[in-house]
Amino acid sequence: MTSANDTMTKKIAVLGFGNPVRADDGVGIYVIEELKKKLGEVENVSIFDMGTSAFEVLFQLKGHDKIILVDAVINTGEAVGTTYKLPASEIEAEIEDDPLVFLHSLKWSQALSYAKKMLGDEYPEDIEVYLIAIDSTAFNVGMTEEAKVGGDKVVDILQQALKP
Repeated sequence: MTSANDTMTKKIAVLGFGNPVRADDGVGIYVIEELKKKLGEVENVSIFDMGTSAFEVLFQLKGHDKIILVDAVINTGEAVGTTYKLPASEIEAEIEDDPLVFLHSLKWSQALSYAKKMLGDEYPEDIEVYLIAIDSTAFNVGMTEEAKVGGDKVVDILQQALKP
């Protein structure tokens, strides 16, 4: 986990993925909105909504030393709101050479694939991915309380790691 001293010296990007009108799929966006409220402005920490302008955001990752991604994961077999932090080996295994994407449905692994190509030698090696289990991505404005609880767990983890 990142210490307060790391936060002061490293430039960190936090990216929230999801669609807030697709039920619990919006939990990644929920996390970054809550994180912004709780953290406020923190020097060297950039918080990005990857819901609708993903490719624009990827160019803004240049110069960051660390990337933290938050997204929903469906069909895990675990209770809604269960949280996961992926090991580095699994993150690297998900990066593809040339993933096929649709502009409004970019997944975290696809974003990393494109970021790696776009940033070249400036692509940071320090990557963390937090996933929150969900059951549905059906059209619905709003999330279940269980997904919010999982999102709040990740907010708490990141707030502690990123606060100055």
